[in-house]
Amino acid sequence: MNVESFVVREFRPDDLEKVIDINRICLPENYPAFFFMDHYRNYPKAFLVAEVEGEVVGYVMCRIEWGLSYFKYMPTKLGHVISLAVLPHARRKGLGTNLMLTSMKAMKEVYGAKEFYLEVRVSNLPAIRLYERLGFRVVRIIRGYYSDGEDAYVMARPA
Repeated sequence: MNVESFVVREFRPDDLEKVIDINRICLPENYPAFFFMDHYRNYPKAFLVAEVEGEVVGYVMCRIEWGLSYFKYMPTKLGHVISLAVLPHARRKGLGTNLMLTSMKAMKEVYGAKEFYLEVRVSNLPAIRLYERLGFRVVRIIRGYYSDGEDAYVMARPA
């Protein structure tokens, strides 16, 4: 499998089983099928997969919310990165970066997001470095955010 050559495209319902597999392999936070499908129905342009030689090897799932800005004290439209995962054999090839950039473009241009944010385990240094390279910075810590008690960084950036 030549991971150097990949395609990022919108999620399709027939990708669901593979996306659930990737979620279970890569992340301790697992979501039921209806959760993925709900995001697909509501934000199809911001739910993307990375495909290598016809095989889905990663995904990013996002949604749009109204909330307080992380940078100004005012309400704003936020693009929330819910989940990003790439299979271990396909990592460090630019897929995660490409998934993030493409989803942020859609959240801004299609859905009108003014800022982006996400939660990440404080121990997930590779993901934190990726998000920092993309311009995110830690804006808050949520103690005991994950079911195993681990803290989360909330990272955000302007659109």
